Amino acid sequence: MIDYSPEYKKNFATAYLAEEYERLEKEAIDARASAGADEDLIQMAEEDEARVRARQEAILTEIEQILAKEKEEVAHPTSVVMELRAGAGGDEATIFANDLKEMYQKYAERRGWKTRVIDDLTFEIVGADAYSALRYETGVHRVQRVPLTEKSGRIHTSTASVAVLPIRAKSKIEINPTDIEMEFSRSGGAGGQNVNKVETAVRLIHKPTGIDVRSSSERSQLANREKAMQILTAKLDFLHEEEEAKKHAAVRKEQIGTADRSEKIRTYNYLQDRITDHRLKESWHNLPKMMLGDIDDIVQALQAAGSAPALA
Repeated sequence: MIDYSPEYKKNFATAYLAEEYERLEKEAIDARASAGADEDLIQMAEEDEARVRARQEAILTEIEQILAKEKEEVAHPTSVVMELRAGAGGDEATIFANDLKEMYQKYAERRGWKTRVIDDLTFEIVGADAYSALRYETGVHRVQRVPLTEKSGRIHTSTASVAVLPIRAKSKIEINPTDIEMEFSRSGGAGGQNVNKVETAVRLIHKPTGIDVRSSSERSQLANREKAMQILTAKLDFLHEEEEAKKHAAVRKEQIGTADRSEKIRTYNYLQDRITDHRLKESWHNLPKMMLGDIDDIVQALQAAGSAPALA
């Protein structure tokens, strides 16, 4: 059984239980005080106190369960946002970023997870194991191939960056509302009159960091604002984690961890039909099949390396 702490009143999820616990404590104290020296009243007060203590124990158990659930949600988020960006390589880089997006969406489909596009190359994956499976995909992905538009058959090298942002029930940081600038616009693409004529798309800019987030997939401005806020919070958490990791850079070089977005982690070589993960120094063949979402072997290898005692 856990001990009662006044800190429980500061947690929105447990505040009402903490207040009930304190009310019962006062009730038990008052009952003892009013009993005086009367044996009958003392016996009644003891019976009341036993009832109160039983209820208090039940409250502490419920608080413990709520806190454990919160801790689990922080450690193992049930959804992630994947954000892809075209890097070096012009139009070919944009094509490659879209190829990666389709690969991850098909992988999610194979795993039975739900996906939803938030804006262009940003989409959400909802699944209990999504973060643990995809967390090591963060970083720069490089492709070497002959683009369809290349007439001379010359091999091009292009890049795209990937960020995997866990959506947690409770953020590690607090955002000052005055630090956020908000813009509204019309959502693009198909979607009928609501999409084309109403300014439902929302863009949030975090002024201290310059981070901006756009959400246009929801049908209302309010829903897009909430989704954008979720992603902005996840990005700021991600940035904080990157900064903490860089403080321990010497140790980090020994790890298979979540890379920052400037770190090249993988090469997709179409001519050699090979995907190479540079952290593991390991390669896999049958690249076309993997681009259709069959990346289980890569995911499992990274999970195994990431949880190894020497690397964790």
